[in-house]
This record gives sequence, structure tokens and C-alpha cells, in this order.
Amino acid sequence: MSRFPVPRWLAWFGVPLLALAVLAVLWSWDWFIPMIERRATAMLGRPVTIAHLHVRPGRTLTITVEDLRIANPEDFPPDPPFAQVPRATLELDALALLHGQVVLPSVELDRPRLQAIGREDGSRNYALDLGMPAGEANAAVPSWPKIGVLRIRDGRAHVVLAGLRSDFELGIETREEAGKEPAVVVEARGTYAAQPITGRMLGGGILNLRDWSNPWPLDLRLENGPTSLALAGTVQEPLHLSGADLRIELAGPDMSRLHPLIGVPLPETPPFRLTGQVDYAKGNFRLHDAEGHLGRSDIGGWITLAADRARPEVTAELASRSVDLADLGGFIGAVPGHASTPSQAPQQRQQQAWAEASPRLLPARPISLPALRSVDAHLRYRADRIQGRHMPFDSMETHLDIVDGVISVRPISLGVGQGRLAGNFILEPQAGDVFQLRGDIDLRRLDISRLLGSAGVGGAGTLGGVGRIESSGNSTAQLLGRGNGELTLVAVGGNVSALLVDLSGLQFANALLSALGIPQRTPIECLIGDFALQHGRFKSRTLLLDTESSLVTGGGTIDLAREALDLRLRTDAKHFTIGSLPTPIRITGTLKSPAVKPEVGELVARGGAAAGLGVVFPPLALLPMIQLGVGENSACEALYANARRRRAPAEGSNRR
Repeated sequence: MSRFPVPRWLAWFGVPLLALAVLAVLWSWDWFIPMIERRATAMLGRPVTIAHLHVRPGRTLTITVEDLRIANPEDFPPDPPFAQVPRATLELDALALLHGQVVLPSVELDRPRLQAIGREDGSRNYALDLGMPAGEANAAVPSWPKIGVLRIRDGRAHVVLAGLRSDFELGIETREEAGKEPAVVVEARGTYAAQPITGRMLGGGILNLRDWSNPWPLDLRLENGPTSLALAGTVQEPLHLSGADLRIELAGPDMSRLHPLIGVPLPETPPFRLTGQVDYAKGNFRLHDAEGHLGRSDIGGWITLAADRARPEVTAELASRSVDLADLGGFIGAVPGHASTPSQAPQQRQQQAWAEASPRLLPARPISLPALRSVDAHLRYRADRIQGRHMPFDSMETHLDIVDGVISVRPISLGVGQGRLAGNFILEPQAGDVFQLRGDIDLRRLDISRLLGSAGVGGAGTLGGVGRIESSGNSTAQLLGRGNGELTLVAVGGNVSALLVDLSGLQFANALLSALGIPQRTPIECLIGDFALQHGRFKSRTLLLDTESSLVTGGGTIDLAREALDLRLRTDAKHFTIGSLPTPIRITGTLKSPAVKPEVGELVARGGAAAGLGVVFPPLALLPMIQLGVGENSACEALYANARRRRAPAEGSNRR
């Protein structure tokens, strides 16, 4: 029998109290860590670990997680991990939990760190496999927890994207103002597309991203090298990028630098600035009500980018009230703009200086087939006025399509007075990054008075013609230097000196007129030029200028591959005088620097215009073109008829 009997109440209550006391001393919330880690790992498809777990009971449970880590994929180094949060504090509504709802009045992340890596081979450590925990694949997808306030203190992200040649740091945190949700602030610094990048974004509350009833404010300022981007406004549904009311301002020295930013290859341009409204709907980004300038040209319209497909598609309709054609030189591989174009970068001015100093005129920069095949494009462009006192063109329209690397220009049309110069061209990719070119041009009733007006003088008449070309190459210079085809031009009326000055350049034309012995402002009766293009060499089949007082005939070649000129011209007066001796000359040099000198060879020895009738007068096949280009009953037709009458007796005599 016990000397000191234990009271019954102590046996009933003491033992459980003692057990609770021992449990309170030994209890650790870390016991739940393995279960939480397993579920989080299954949901993210990535190992998730937690060092410690603390819970403070109450009406609202306060849960603190220490050293939360989300690992990298197996083929990435283990350290640093993809994500790490030294301390995360969550408030959990216990009463709502009893009713099956997860409500988190507050979530705080202290010094979160993120390491996002994209390799050259396309592998990424930030591609998460968001699945369901094992055994719950067929279960209903749980609703996301309701979060009241999310706070981030001293967040950092390191982003390395090898494919984009990018390595930059992001600073992420939330800032609070009285009576407002904590706003997210993101600051960027590093390199993007091998260019220095700095940026700052101020947005609304992170949790408000899911609140479609409240437009989410956004203010973004970004500088990537010399290119700047500004976005300001609101987005109705930020997670779906729709309902945007954003104003964009984009500026830089060259639009081709936008390629890494927007994923669309663009030609080189002079300095630009563009503003407009941005929206997104059904996978399409749209810039509308755009306006700005490109070098000396203004530009406006709309652009749509469909990015939800294997190959992005760009559709644009643009217009200019006034355009300098030199600003569009990048589309044919030329250095765009002028040496005097404002706001050019030093590198652009150097390129302009090299282009001016080069003896070559035709652009030799290769066309990038991989860049063209990376996007499909459809562009309509209209220019109401073309700048330049000596520019003979008034307006411009074009429709350009690029589909799987095939370039189609149907048409490009340049207005000259009441007439028009139009062309259709197709470039199809071939093996070895070479393009096959097929094209034709049509000069229809070009107004010579407009051509002459650009040179500051008067005149009249029309200019017509047709041409075609077939070729292969990977630059403008190669395509022309290897081309085959033909070109025929006919003009009636006008003033020969002014026409030559305008089309040939003032200094060269004056020398040419003087050498030909043509008086100033001699009326044109007929001008015919008929050339065959063979392997890049224009060879004259007919070259004739009939004026009131003289007949100029000639022939020769224009070698587009070497850009070399070798033409011979001869002037014969219609009415003999003491000073009306034949004036033979030779035009040599290059397309960029032609030269005129007296000719003392074969053309002088032939003597007389009649001996050259076979070269002077066009074949019968040219008559339809003459009628098509400048109208029926023209002086050229009369000249042709006279030639036929003069030939008939000679042919009969030869037969006898």
C-alpha cells in the first residue's frame, strides 16, 4: 500500500496537463515542413525546401517561413537557386479556413531573390511545370487564395538571356501611400541586346492585377542604348494585356535597333521619334493614331503585330505628308538620310561620309534572308509630297508583302505631274541566300513640265516607256549587275537643254550640251532610247534625240556591274551652215562621276546621219510602245514614217 496516496483528481487532470506541458516544450511547427515541401514540389515540378516554420495562433494566424528555396532544374547548377526568400510572413484567417476558404489578409516577402537564366540552346530555368500534387490529377482545381495586401522589401532579380545577349538586374519592391494599396516599383540596370539598359516602372498594387473593375496604372521609362521607350496610362486587364489606354513614345537614332526589343527586323533608318496609342486584343499588339518623324520625313498611321503564331506577322498602313526619299534608303540597302540629317549619331555620320566618298552608286549591302524569314509583313505606304527642289517626283504609293522570305512589291508608283512611273517586283529566296528577281516598270505620260519645273525652268511634253528585268543576287548592286531585260523610253515635246540638265545633273549636263553643240532651250521633237539588258550591261539598240535644229544619234553600253559608262553621241544639223559640222563625243566614267570628251574614232569616220539610219530609227516593234507611252500621232511616229519612206528606195536599189 502506498505511503502517500495520489489524489484521484491529480491522476485525472495532472497526467494530461503534464503531457501538454511536455508537448508545449517539445512542440515544433517544423514537423509539418516535409508535408508542405512535398505538396509544393509536386505543384511546381521543382524541389522546394523550407528551413523553419513558425506559427503564432490567434483569430488570424501569423505564419513565418524562413529560407524558402525553389531549386533549379537538374541540368542547371544548384547554386544560386532559381528563387530564394530568407523570410516570408503570411497572415491566415482561421475562421475563413474553417469554412473552406483561404484568405491571406497580408503577405510580406523580405529580400526575395530570383535568378532567371535562358541558355543559347533554348533551355530555361524559369520554365515551371505547374502540375497537381500526386493523386489529385482528377481533382477540381482549387481557387487561388484571396490576398489582402502584398508587400515586397528589397527584392532582386538577376536575368541572363544568352539568346538576346542580355544580362541585367531588377530591383523590385512595394511602396505605400496613405489610403492606397502598395504600388510596385521595378528598376532595371545592365545590358539588353548587348546595349546598356536602364529603366523604371511604377505600377499599381500587385494584387490589383486581377481586379478587372479597376484599371491598373502603369508608367514605364526605358532606355536601351540610345533608344528610349515611354509608356504611360492604364490597363483594364493587365494579366491579359487587354483594355489598354496607353500612350507610347519611342525615339532613337535608328529603327533597326528596335529588333531585339520588339522581335521584328527593320531596315536602317535615320533618327526617329514616334508617338501613339497602344492596345492589345486577341493576340495582336496594335499601335494606332501614330505620328512622328523619320529623318526629314513625317510619318503616321497604324501598325499591328500578331505575336501569337510561329512566325510573327506585321500589318501596317503608313502615310507621310512630306517625305525625303533618302530617309527610305535602308529599304534598298543604301545608307539612309543625308550628311546634314539632324540628330544623327557619330557612326551614322561616318557611314554617310563613306557613302559620299565611295566611287560606287548602287547599294551593295546584302539582304538578310534569315531576318526576312523570321517575320511576315504587309505594308501599305503613301507619301503625298516628295521633298527636294530638284526631285522630279511628286508623290509615292507602294504595297509591300513579305511572306516566308518572298518579297513582293505590287506596285510601287511614283507620280510625276499627271503621269506616273509604276513598277512591280518579286524577289524569291533561292539556295545560298540568293534572291531571284522578276520585275517590270511602266512610264505612263510623265509630265516633262514637272520634270523641268524641278530644275527651275519651263517645258512641255510627255515621257513614256516600258522595261523589264530578271536577275539573281543578294543586294541591289548584284541584282542590277547580273540582270537581263530591256528598257525603252520615248519623249515628245519639251526643252532639250532643261531636260538634260534635270535628268543628268547641272554640271555634267552643261558640259554635255556644250559638247553636242546644241543651243540652249532647243524644243524636243522626239526622244527615243531603246536598250537591251544582258548580264548587267545596258546596250543601246536605238538612241535618238530629234530637236528643232539638230539630230543626235548614238549608241554604247552602260555596265551596271562595274557602274561604267561607254556611250557615243553624234550631232548633225538639219540645215547646213558653215558651223554645222558633225559633233561626235564620248561619255565615259561611272554612274556617279560621268565624263564627256571629244570622240575621234569610228563615229567621225562614218560621217553623215544617213549612214547611221539603221541605228537611228527604231524597229517596227517599238511603235505600239510609242503610242502607249505618249499618245498616237506623235512626232516620233512621223519620224518613223519618214525613215521608212527613205529606206524603201535604198532597199529597192540594193535588190537590183
